[in-house]
Amino acid sequence: MNVSVIIKTLNEEKGIAATIESALAALERTGGEVVIADSGSSDRTIEIASQYPVVIAQIVPPARPSCGIGPQLGFQHSRKDYICLIDGDMLLDETFLEDAIRFLAEHPAIAGVTGRVEEMHISNLEFARRVSRNAPENRTGAVDRMNGGGLYRRSAIESVGYLSDRNLHGYEEFDLGIRLRSAGWGLYRLDRRFVRHFGHTVNSYRLLLRRWKSKYLFGIGELLRASLGKPYFFQLLHELPELKLWGGVYLWWLACLGLILFLPDTLLAMAAVCLSFAGAVLLVSFRKGGLSMGLYTVVAWFFHAAALPIGLLRRRRQPAEPIESRIFGTAT
Repeated sequence: MNVSVIIKTLNEEKGIAATIESALAALERTGGEVVIADSGSSDRTIEIASQYPVVIAQIVPPARPSCGIGPQLGFQHSRKDYICLIDGDMLLDETFLEDAIRFLAEHPAIAGVTGRVEEMHISNLEFARRVSRNAPENRTGAVDRMNGGGLYRRSAIESVGYLSDRNLHGYEEFDLGIRLRSAGWGLYRLDRRFVRHFGHTVNSYRLLLRRWKSKYLFGIGELLRASLGKPYFFQLLHELPELKLWGGVYLWWLACLGLILFLPDTLLAMAAVCLSFAGAVLLVSFRKGGLSMGLYTVVAWFFHAAALPIGLLRRRRQPAEPIESRIFGTAT
């Protein structure tokens, strides 16, 4: 029972060699294959990956890059009993696969197991916030999703139809997690390292703009659209606390609009709106431990809240529809 390590890539020339080598080193202990699932890299990612004994699958039109399309593309071209998902800017811990396979063998009701994602670049406010945020899905033990990847049973994935929804530009891990849990499976995070992650080092606000342009921020709206009519829809609403936050942002916007429309003194109305923004930033800054983090967090709220209805209204293809791709090589 070997492992297919699926590496999701999009312009990862800086680190793809190290990522592949970490996967190959881990597979020496378990056996298996490496599948590069490329979402249309325009740099040297494919050229570098071609120097290794790996399978390389790259999307071709009409397929378009998305967070959901990469894992499903890799799954489409994988062959082994276990599926390990990592990104092209991660290094897989050499002994993780052994421990994960052992855990799954001892717990037949568990569909997937992961570990800690060790963030190596935390100068960016987004990744610093991830490290400091003690979210339930990042804690050791039973989790509702496997953020950052992990090891899944192929049989569990096949029981829910597909690995990831090709339409999703974000929240693909949560979508898979709730589909698996709705089918009776569990997910678990071990108290050990899974990968080291060398994330973005660009300015946080530039990263936010990049995520808008790449449609990453539309993911939660797309997730809601994908879940409409599903038996787990209301469970999904309950398990996403950010929906309440975005709802609060909408109410805030409506209150500000009301001030502008109904206060007779326009200058006073604008002052009240600016004061409410400053108050929100100061409150969040107090909770987050710094003004820069507070300002970034409030700005990020605005981007996410604006993106949700756009994602909700986007057109969809069948989530498990075969992904148009070409193969660059096969493992030896």
